[in-house]
Amino acid sequence: MDLVAGLANVLTPMNLLFCFAGCFLGTLVGVLPGLGPASTLAILLPITMHLDPLGSIIMLAGLTYGAAYGGSTTSILVNMPGELGSVPTCFDGFPMTKQGRAGEALWIAAVGSFIAGMFGTLMLSLIGPGIASYALRFGPPEYFGLLLFSMTALVSLSGASLSKGLTTGLAGILLACVGIDVVTGVPRFNYGTTVLMNGFEYIPVIIGLFGIAEVAQNAEQGLARVYEGTIGKMRPRGAELVKGLKAVVRGTLFGFPLGLLPGMTPGVVSFLSYDLEKRISKHPEQFGKGAIEGVANVEAANNATAQAGFLPLLCFGIPTGPAPAIILAALMIYGLQPGPVLFSVNKEFAWTVIASMCVGNVMLLILNLPLVGLWARISTVPYKYLGPVVLALCLVGAYSIRNTMFDVWVSLGFGVLGYLMRKRNWPMAPLVLGFILGPMLEQALRQSLSSGGLTFFADRPIVLGLFAMSVITLYTSLRVIRRVPKAVLTDDDA
Repeated sequence: MDLVAGLANVLTPMNLLFCFAGCFLGTLVGVLPGLGPASTLAILLPITMHLDPLGSIIMLAGLTYGAAYGGSTTSILVNMPGELGSVPTCFDGFPMTKQGRAGEALWIAAVGSFIAGMFGTLMLSLIGPGIASYALRFGPPEYFGLLLFSMTALVSLSGASLSKGLTTGLAGILLACVGIDVVTGVPRFNYGTTVLMNGFEYIPVIIGLFGIAEVAQNAEQGLARVYEGTIGKMRPRGAELVKGLKAVVRGTLFGFPLGLLPGMTPGVVSFLSYDLEKRISKHPEQFGKGAIEGVANVEAANNATAQAGFLPLLCFGIPTGPAPAIILAALMIYGLQPGPVLFSVNKEFAWTVIASMCVGNVMLLILNLPLVGLWARISTVPYKYLGPVVLALCLVGAYSIRNTMFDVWVSLGFGVLGYLMRKRNWPMAPLVLGFILGPMLEQALRQSLSSGGLTFFADRPIVLGLFAMSVITLYTSLRVIRRVPKAVLTDDDA
């Protein structure tokens, strides 16, 4: 009944307008590189201070999960991730576009996002405080075990050459070490320059590796169009549809519980979900070559994680990432303390925000599905026009992170690196994964050692279980790599 009452409140003209504005801005933020949800929320936060508190939170929430929708579009069409959680979407989404299946990829991404978003909202309304309490049991040792288990994904993302994959993964970890040590405050690997003291931002690195490197490679090949044929069907059918929907369910069920844990952002979880989908597939060699399961699973996990972040935020006041942290700040500015008291003192407010997520996911589906055909036709635009536009978006996106030319040069530098890695068949996915997980793994390990020494895991069954899972996963991944012929499992798959 509380959710029904919340729906009634949402279905007022002003609240519907706020919800639509958030969803529309979120989709736009996801499509444009560099404008991540956290930075956009930070820009909008001062403006919302002059608006109705309920409408503002509805709009900010819509922007957060709307960005997870929009990020898939450019990943699929031009191999340029709109935001971090859409990086693994490139692995199979762009190959599908080159095969003339852009419409199918965009359709399953939109439907998968909708299913995951609605599931997350339903779980938020049904089992909020009960399930979120388990997230509070995770301390630094448990996070270290979880992140160590996550690092096993480097093996399956390495393609045919395990040595190349592990090398690029280690390079990603080392790149993430550049800057200020968060524990001691001592500069690392900055070589006496102040510009490197802030380290490398995620988005310029990823824009360079994927977007700029793709433009450079296509320019060298003299590509006329991304896809030379005619646009075919706009949605998958038959066996492809069944495979895609099954992958959506798996990604949703995997992404939601991980999204409850602080630090398990959509960017991290999307990599892990892709890795798991590839492991359990009967045809892992097809991943990276246009497997619809790769797109469907990642987009579902991405959105389920984004939706799950609202559960610990509203029930306990614990943000699981940068975007929820900004929404927490907005709630506190309005004098609304998140936690169990929110559902008693401000019951109507809480349930209206939750109900707005149901309405917002429906809006996003309505916004995205009719545009599938229009987006898919971008792949047939002559590349002499499309390439410069993509390159300009890459550079603007890199600059917009910190408004500094340094990030532009970083994106160009990593664009050259990505181009050379493609030429030499070095996988880029392990580098990105190491770059994302490296700092988190280091921090969790150092916190664990400071509290319990080398035996910090001895009396923690969750940590021991995660260690065991890491060993088992490594063993099975190595067996899969040896089983699949190298002729079909190439380094480009990663």
